[in-house]
Amino acid sequence: MALDLSMPILVVDDYQTMVRIIRNLLKQLGFEDVDEASDGTAALARLKGRKYGLVISDWNMEPMTGYELLRHVRADEGLRTTPFIMVTAESKTENVIAAKKAGVNNYIVKPFNAATLKSKIEAVCGA
Repeated sequence: MALDLSMPILVVDDYQTMVRIIRNLLKQLGFEDVDEASDGTAALARLKGRKYGLVISDWNMEPMTGYELLRHVRADEGLRTTPFIMVTAESKTENVIAAKKAGVNNYIVKPFNAATLKSKIEAVCGA
């Protein structure tokens, strides 16, 4: 199954430069429908208003972290099955384990490139 390049993707990061980098990588991979949110609270509001094929979220954000966002998404009946990739600068084993337990589909450690992003998306969204 090929990747659905038309699926809407929500990028969540409080660092605008990182949002731009991820958006550009997604564009390189052929994804056009990319929305953004600056933190977990804004992301939840977006998720309630639109069905996304994938969420790519940073871990460290204020006031709601990516980890808290993930837990809200997994607890919500309507959002529970949304594929979720966590992005972080920290590769701490306990963070990876916590994210896995909370239901993350995949995990990317910064910095990363288009090939890494593509392989993670394929692993999550089936290619």
